[in-house]
Amino acid sequence: MKTLCSYVAALLLAGLAGTAPTAESKDELQNQVRETERAFARSMAQRDHAAFTSFLSEEAVFLSSKTPLRGRKAVAEAWKPYFDGARAPFSWEPERVEVLDSGTLAISTGPVRDPDGKRIGTFTSTWRRETGGQWRIVLDSGCPACECPQPAHN
Repeated sequence: MKTLCSYVAALLLAGLAGTAPTAESKDELQNQVRETERAFARSMAQRDHAAFTSFLSEEAVFLSSKTPLRGRKAVAEAWKPYFDGARAPFSWEPERVEVLDSGTLAISTGPVRDPDGKRIGTFTSTWRRETGGQWRIVLDSGCPACECPQPAHN
């Protein structure tokens, strides 16, 4: 019986080892976050508030007002008016993305533009890799455009 249990345990471990995810490179993780940020921005361009909300962590904090918006529901409600109308009031795109070596947190930053394409600010978003490998935004802030030198692209 002991031998049978050992055999079954060995088979289970071998099966689990065969299905374990392979380690992702820093470049792969950065690309995941970059594409997630782009999809998040597309939700605004496509006027899809439900899609926008799906990128928010339950405990997201947005610093887009005098009082921080805390939680997915509060952020979604506060941002709902930005989805009114046929044309998005602004757009954004990632310029830089960095991921922790652990692959659990990432930061993305880039320009915010008005509907005519003029740069009006810079966003900074912190993304967390949640259950199932989904990247969701946990912290977000922005600032007005400045005449600062632009960072080199990675």
